[in-house]
Amino acid sequence: MSIETPQADTGAAAGTGAQLSLQAVYLKDCSFEAPLGPRVTPDWNPAIGLDLNTAVNIIEGDLREVVLTVTVSAKIGEQTVFLVEVKQAGAFVMQNLGEADYRRAAGIVCPGVLFPYVRSVVSQLVSQGGFPQLLLPPVNFEALFAANNPEPNSAATN
Repeated sequence: MSIETPQADTGAAAGTGAQLSLQAVYLKDCSFEAPLGPRVTPDWNPAIGLDLNTAVNIIEGDLREVVLTVTVSAKIGEQTVFLVEVKQAGAFVMQNLGEADYRRAAGIVCPGVLFPYVRSVVSQLVSQGGFPQLLLPPVNFEALFAANNPEPNSAATN
């Protein structure tokens, strides 16, 4: 599988090799809620919750929209301090990918491309909401994919 940058169409016949190319990155939706406002105390140490979800939509032909949804919540005790949800999307051409490669592209490669954009938006929203800077930790999408999609042949045989 190759990751290529878009190039002008020269009219030549497309190759039959697998292709994954990024066409666009865009913010699809975002929200920020701070029910009590930025009441930050000197002992600011909220519990941070992080949820990730990936969805794939067909745009047309081999063009797919991959949407990475990240929800970040900050709580002190049972009280929600802030809640951020960001839906970062990318348009990717996915040509000649087998089922396994398609699933890996949609579950690992594409979210990995989109995550730095999400990280930036979350940080900006939290800071603009009056809270200390929040930097999301790196995410190992390959490990998450493996945990949620066990290989059918991974069962031990005797």
